[in-house]
Amino acid sequence: MLGLGKIAGKIFGTANERTVRSYQSKVDAINALEPELKDLTDEQLRARTVDFRQQIENGASLDDLLIPAFATVREAAKRTLGQRHFDVQLIGGMVLHEGRISEMKTGEGKTLVATLPVYLNALSGKGVHVVTVNDYLASRDAGWMGQVYRFLGLSVGVILHGLNDDERQAAYACDVTYATNNELGFDYLRDNMKYELNQMVQRGHDFAIVDEVDSILVDEARTPLIISGPVEDRSELYTTVDNYIPKLTEEHFELDEKQRTVILTESGTEAMEQMLADAGLIKGSLYDVENVTYVHHVNQALRAHKLFLRDRDYIVRNNQVMIIDEFTGRMMEGRRYSEGLHQALEAKERVPIQPENVTLASITFQNYFRLYEKLAGMTGTALTEAAEFADIYGLDVVEIPTNQPISRADEDDEVYRTEDEKFNAIISLVDDCKQRGQPILVGTTSIDKSERLAELLKSAGYRQKNFDDANAFSELYDGDQGRRDEKVFAVLNARYHEQEAQIITQAGIPGAVTIATNMAGRGTDIQLGGNADMRIANELGDMEDGAERRRKEDEIRADVERLKQVALEAGGLCVVGTERHESRRIDNQLRGRSGRQGDPGRSRFYLSLQDDLMRIFGTDRMDSMLQKLGLQEGEAIVHPWINKALEKAQQKVEARNFDIRKNLLKFDDVMNDQRKAIFEQRIELMHGEGVAETIADMRHHIIDDLVDAHMPEKAYAEQWDTDGLKAKIQEVFALELPVGDWAAEEGIAQEDMAERLRETIDKAFARKAAEFSPEIMRRIEKAVLLQTLDHLWRDHIVQLEQLRQVIGFRGYGQRDPLNEYKTEAFALFESLLDRLREAVTAQLMRVELVQEPPELEPVGEMEGHHIDPFTGEDDMQGEGGVATADRDPNNPASWGRVGRNEPCPCGSGKKYKHCHGRFA
Repeated sequence: MLGLGKIAGKIFGTANERTVRSYQSKVDAINALEPELKDLTDEQLRARTVDFRQQIENGASLDDLLIPAFATVREAAKRTLGQRHFDVQLIGGMVLHEGRISEMKTGEGKTLVATLPVYLNALSGKGVHVVTVNDYLASRDAGWMGQVYRFLGLSVGVILHGLNDDERQAAYACDVTYATNNELGFDYLRDNMKYELNQMVQRGHDFAIVDEVDSILVDEARTPLIISGPVEDRSELYTTVDNYIPKLTEEHFELDEKQRTVILTESGTEAMEQMLADAGLIKGSLYDVENVTYVHHVNQALRAHKLFLRDRDYIVRNNQVMIIDEFTGRMMEGRRYSEGLHQALEAKERVPIQPENVTLASITFQNYFRLYEKLAGMTGTALTEAAEFADIYGLDVVEIPTNQPISRADEDDEVYRTEDEKFNAIISLVDDCKQRGQPILVGTTSIDKSERLAELLKSAGYRQKNFDDANAFSELYDGDQGRRDEKVFAVLNARYHEQEAQIITQAGIPGAVTIATNMAGRGTDIQLGGNADMRIANELGDMEDGAERRRKEDEIRADVERLKQVALEAGGLCVVGTERHESRRIDNQLRGRSGRQGDPGRSRFYLSLQDDLMRIFGTDRMDSMLQKLGLQEGEAIVHPWINKALEKAQQKVEARNFDIRKNLLKFDDVMNDQRKAIFEQRIELMHGEGVAETIADMRHHIIDDLVDAHMPEKAYAEQWDTDGLKAKIQEVFALELPVGDWAAEEGIAQEDMAERLRETIDKAFARKAAEFSPEIMRRIEKAVLLQTLDHLWRDHIVQLEQLRQVIGFRGYGQRDPLNEYKTEAFALFESLLDRLREAVTAQLMRVELVQEPPELEPVGEMEGHHIDPFTGEDDMQGEGGVATADRDPNNPASWGRVGRNEPCPCGSGKKYKHCHGRFA
């Protein structure tokens, strides 16, 4: 029986259907312009861009130009790409232009859709950013779709890893800029560490379209982008704290070896406080906000002594602490524990303490993309995360209808008792598809599972194809029956490489068997029969254009079309999931690989009671029930109710993960408010001709604070601490002033003292400034202010990170950790401003004349980091090392730090982690 909501939906249409229908009148208007634009010459069509920009200057809005601009792009795409936007693609473009998310199924042409709103918004001249998940897609799309933009007179740039600042500036200055989310975020952070406006590469955040928006704004948003660098030597502090740990007894700490945690007890905290206080390192409680650094060092030293064992977790060799891999038992050379733990181990073992890398700047993707005036996204799977997009980013999700009705058959899940039975059923299905010439894509949730399945296929007589050669895929299948009968399969542990993109495009050839880990759309479609353009590029290579090349191209296209018909007759692409992911979105991405553009296809998930998600429901009860029902070995239970139960379980897991991300974001928002304030202040300072007024305000603020502290307004004159005030004036301003004599004058008040100090100190500063030319003094003031601000901000980030680690303990005292964090973080920020005023003033009062104006101190070698939320690996490990051009392939000593996922500098063509970077 239908509910009232479903009955109403059938009569009036769903909210999504009504939204889509609302665009139809604009689609009709765009279509009406098509005959008129078809008759224009290329020059006349290109001239429309100049006309549109003139209309904007005259006051027209982008919405006013939507219909003629979209019609212009459609015509340009027909002439340059040979592709015409479908009506549903026009609707998808309008949704993006409005700053919403277009959910479009795999194969519906999202890349082409983006050209519509990108062109329209680029007309304003503020720059449009198109965000992709990897460098390959950024360069591919910039070259492919760039044909449309350049034809219409727009400039196109692409940001890739390894570009210098001049190249980045040029790319950001273009009307349209393609880049990865990582590069955009790092450029923003690096820009806010520059000392001159002309050194900054980004020019604002007007409009961005995020491709695979669910991957970037949900999956990758679990971990922040971090730029780290070395800090001043703290080895003495590590050694000092380490000396106190052996003095603690068992009653001073609680050790949980199972959870790998150790914390001080109340008596332990008191003992440590007493030892640190006796050494003059802290005042008051260990957990006072100003002592948060010591809490961090104590916790790490405690972990080093009580949780980490020599020759089990690490060894000491050549005066170095080397980590032992807990799985392989091998040394992990070059790897170090983070957050000061490695330094604590070095202090424990009395070996030289290496410099600690700390965060210089960081930002979450949530907070970076919220910088944009308008943000839009596109993906094949966003509806399951619609609540998160609305809550975090204010983005609505609109489901765009497919151009052709979906004819894929999504079958009910098959549930087996054991994993072995499940995998046997999958092998049987692979054999069946292979015999019938149906391409099959098997999706796994982890690399381990894909490798296990690969071993089972080998046991069944299959051979794994080696794809070290990028062109090897063209040899895999030639389409004849004999070749299809050969039992060959490909494994894709997706790392978003161009080579992998080439392989996946051939997964639609009849009889192709492909195993993929978490294989989402990620910009490359599986086309039945294979991808003709990629085959042409690989098989013909650099063959000169001419009659012979055109003949071979026609042969390849005809062969692809023939293979497509064979695959269609076999039922289209068969997609198999080896277990349910905790997110329905990942499952839907896998399913969406089949049935593109109305093609037939089928999908089914094979599960066992030993799968992670199934174990949530209590395997024992279900297992015993299935045995009582007489379920034999090799038999499966199939029922729509199981699908519903699993979907509800996934919804619960998704809701929990959303709450975790939302809570993390609440903490990050506290730092984000402070980061925005600091970054905006930096830019304002760099914009100004000079900062003399700011410096004077700082000077006067310090004087007022000192007078308030030493000569309280309601205190009697004999209660004034004039000696303390004199000493502080000497310390900060380097001036010996007769403060006691002034205070002894009859009738002098607090404000009189402050005014006299301001006049005297201002004159002293003016005399100091007179030693320099006005231009040099302006430069000195700006350099000192910016460098001091940056130095204190970096220390502040470290303090906030350390505060974040311990603030959760406040919950035991029935206090909200988030509110406590906000309060403490605000107090630390006020302290930062106080220290900034004092440090800048003290330095400028002591500055000495030199022959050359001071150069701005470089930040030093920096590294970018982004932890992959699925693998735990650092995607950017080693960024900031030796330039590629300076590396000698035959001399590993010249390579410097190499990223784990970079191509190996030896020239093998393999990734570094699979070649010279492999752990021996």
